[in-house]
Amino acid sequence: MKFDIPIDIKELASEYNLQVIGDVRGPATGINEIHKVEKGDIMFVDLDKYYVKSLASEATYVIIDKPTSVPEGKVLLVHPEPFKIYNSIVLKHRPIIPQTTMISSEAEIHPTAIIEPNVVIGRKTIIGPRTHIQSNVTIGEFSVIGADVSIHSGAMIGTDAFYFKKEDNQFRKWRSCGRAVIHDNVEIGAGCTINKGVSGDTVIGKGSKLDSQVHMGHGSVIGDHCLLAAQVGIGGKTIIGDHVTLYGQVGIAQNLRIGNHVTVLAKSGVSKNLESGKTYFGYPAEEARNKYKELATLKSITHQKKPLAAQ
Repeated sequence: MKFDIPIDIKELASEYNLQVIGDVRGPATGINEIHKVEKGDIMFVDLDKYYVKSLASEATYVIIDKPTSVPEGKVLLVHPEPFKIYNSIVLKHRPIIPQTTMISSEAEIHPTAIIEPNVVIGRKTIIGPRTHIQSNVTIGEFSVIGADVSIHSGAMIGTDAFYFKKEDNQFRKWRSCGRAVIHDNVEIGAGCTINKGVSGDTVIGKGSKLDSQVHMGHGSVIGDHCLLAAQVGIGGKTIIGDHVTLYGQVGIAQNLRIGNHVTVLAKSGVSKNLESGKTYFGYPAEEARNKYKELATLKSITHQKKPLAAQ
């Protein structure tokens, strides 16, 4: 998430009682989780095993639970509860504002867009020309819908990220401050659910087509001209390339990368990165021709077994 107005770090430190370590050279321009950070961003870390990765990230400001050595170009903001501070900053700059009308007065809807009855459109949402949104669709705050997009009945775009932090043996919900971004010429089937990012964007590339009841987790990305059949599920932060076909009920785990021109056959489960230009099948999904050979071998072994002689 980018701030509407850059934040003075010294004022932020004073407001939240943060110890500042390092040379503050400019304001903070955004706040993000580690997968999305850019220069000028604030992020947080509260586990030793993530210190190195966090301090080597693009983030300029790191909220951290204890002092440590400061790399060049970084500023540490020390507090015993970094997650609490991170979430408080997000809530202040993107507060939860309940929807009180079907279509927010802050939404920007192109005059050529078709909006059927009982559609809910959140604040700061942008809807492009000639887009057709069928009845009973919900589009959450800050979503961006391009031109010539078709969204079928019952779809839910920009829902909260399924993202929690475990504290004191219970789960604390993050405030989702990211967006759902749908590019031009996309079709989204009935009953699809597209989570917005925790702090960045969930993206569907131009020309991609989703069948009914597809789910996209927070921060996941689908490339251009992809085809997803019914009941496909994509885990958070997974990135899918261009011209990918996922057949029905394919499940893809979180934090993976799927190459371009990949096909995954029905009911397969993807648990690792997939190379471009290949067809995959099975659970765990492997290159289809190898998987079929494996299955044929197992079948052959089974048929060769002889029953035990009668006693």
